[in-house]
Amino acid sequence: MPLTREQIAKRIAQEVEDGYCVNLGIGIPTLVANYIPHDKFVMLQSENGLLGMGPFPREADIDADLINAGKQTVTALPGASFFSSADSFAMIRGGHVDLTVLGAMEVDEQGSIANWMVPGKMVKGMGGAMDLVAGARNVIVAMQHTDKEGNSKLRTKCTLPLTGVKCIKKIVSDFGVIEITNDGFVLKEYAPDLSPEKVLTATEGKMTIAPDCKPMSV
Repeated sequence: MPLTREQIAKRIAQEVEDGYCVNLGIGIPTLVANYIPHDKFVMLQSENGLLGMGPFPREADIDADLINAGKQTVTALPGASFFSSADSFAMIRGGHVDLTVLGAMEVDEQGSIANWMVPGKMVKGMGGAMDLVAGARNVIVAMQHTDKEGNSKLRTKCTLPLTGVKCIKKIVSDFGVIEITNDGFVLKEYAPDLSPEKVLTATEGKMTIAPDCKPMSV
């Protein structure tokens, strides 16, 4: 079986280093916060102007005025700071975010990403993804490997409107951990219940299997 959303988030948490400032997109990326080890000092940043975001609140502790960029209620840790969206985007564009984790509709073998709209469908808003892929020092994509019809979302070329071009270096999907190189997708790890060949078959873009490819640890 492919990984669950929680297992994808748990694997990505292994990429978060002590001292990092991290921005988590909505969906699976938000879940990463639940698996960052407590012995690591990590500041979570939200585009709407919060640095030091804490976990989701218990029902009794919900403050409707304290939300993240996805309009979910959150908590603030001791030492957190609040500022304007303008300052928040200056922080992102200035290169002060070490890592951002984003969801995606498509990623192609050159590292381009499409994650903000499907033509003809209602769009709630672009959010800060275009700034994050350009300004964050590292970008990891958390996504399902295929769509509901079984079509690969790791494409030869993105077909949807792009968010960023050649900006993604790593994908963690429910099928595996994939790095993007000048030679296309490279499978580094695969879901324990799958095989490298299964991941290869499910991928539209050019993919090679790394010599040291191994089962994921989640």
